[in-house]
Amino acid sequence: MTISFSKYQGTGNDFIMIDDRAEQFPVDKNLIAFLCHRRFGIGADGLILLRNAENYDFRMVYFNADGGEGSMCGNGGRCTVRFAQDLGLFEENTTFIAVDGEHKAVACEEEIFLNMIDVSGIRHDGNDDFMNTGSPHLVTYVEDIETAEVFNEGKKIRYGDVYGPLGGTNVNFVEVLNEDSLYVRTYERGVEDETYSCGTGVTACALSAHDRLQMESPINVKTRGGNLRVSFVAQAPGKFDNIYLIGPAIKVFEGVFKVDDL
Repeated sequence: MTISFSKYQGTGNDFIMIDDRAEQFPVDKNLIAFLCHRRFGIGADGLILLRNAENYDFRMVYFNADGGEGSMCGNGGRCTVRFAQDLGLFEENTTFIAVDGEHKAVACEEEIFLNMIDVSGIRHDGNDDFMNTGSPHLVTYVEDIETAEVFNEGKKIRYGDVYGPLGGTNVNFVEVLNEDSLYVRTYERGVEDETYSCGTGVTACALSAHDRLQMESPINVKTRGGNLRVSFVAQAPGKFDNIYLIGPAIKVFEGVFKVDDL
């Protein structure tokens, strides 16, 4: 079987995108992990299937680089919106469904505005905050993010006694740059490494910065792969709606692969 794919990236978070409206892609954990492998496969932080969904423009089905189906991916969502626009499924405004529910988005020429799920409840624990922005995220504040042990410390927390038994968590290290800007580095579960950017993680850090430091919307977030913005409306401490993850989503290349050859 020959399958066409496209490669998209959003601030360095990269994805294999497949138009699977016919639902013929052979979902297999080992196959997906192989395709995402950066030495033996195409190479990506995840694989996304675009499928039909009744009453929506499309359905987004996201798989982590380890081949397992994942929770919501913000940068992947923005890339899927651009992919769907490139396929001609909508012109500028879209509504789609993902694992965490309904999302609306606006696709402008330079940026994608992706409406994230409402967030209610941030758990504060000393220097750390925990919340779910479509995926679970721990936010920890550091003085110098360049020297932060993102991989070692992130892995330790992800598999530790607190979060490990619950399926693990993504871990974000954040440095406050100024009154409206953060610098974020993220250890992503499923990828099991630091990624260049994490959309749901960036969102968590922005909401944490408002709740903890009273930073006002929109908040600028620097990542290793580029710059993002997060806008939101704070309804009460720890309670947010109208959350938007804003940034670029770019097609890198396209190609085909034969499943029988893998």
